Amino acid sequence: MTLHLTGDSAADTLLSEDPFALLLGMLLDQQIAMETAFAGPAKIRDRIGTLDPAALAGFDADAFVEVFRQTPAVHRFPGSMAARVQTVAGVVATDWDGDASAIWTSGSPDGAEILRRLKGLPGFGEQKAKIFLALLGKRLGITAAGWREASAPYGEEGSFRSVADIVDADTLTRVRETKRAAKAAAKKPGA
Repeated sequence: MTLHLTGDSAADTLLSEDPFALLLGMLLDQQIAMETAFAGPAKIRDRIGTLDPAALAGFDADAFVEVFRQTPAVHRFPGSMAARVQTVAGVVATDWDGDASAIWTSGSPDGAEILRRLKGLPGFGEQKAKIFLALLGKRLGITAAGWREASAPYGEEGSFRSVADIVDADTLTRVRETKRAAKAAAKKPGA
């Protein structure tokens, strides 16, 4: 299945075909537009020629920050996010033998175990891990037992809460509307 998250077919193809690229896109999805975040892995690959986790982890840190700073920028916080990407790359290279998909496939884990593994990654808190698990289930067909429950409320069928629910421009608009409404409700007195 081809994901449609960036508005750029080459970047979306990379996310659809490379589990590590998708994991990095989710990592970068913080304080920037979702399309920019998920286009980040393609920018990194195009600028340094690889998305191999070991290669990224071992890349000169200062040079990697410059990769993030090039126009268009990979992220609005190039220093901290470049460091976070290198840290996650190191974990994937070392703990998962360079295979990001092993996080959600190795040993046939259930949804709760996949969530635990995702939360163990640098930069993946509870919410980000749940959203990514929902993305795996809803868009990539991961069938681990209990994935919907473990990713709640993001795994809920028919919801428009997160990147896991985006399949086209219409669903992107619906997700944005849901997020705006949630933010507005949170700002109301007594909320």
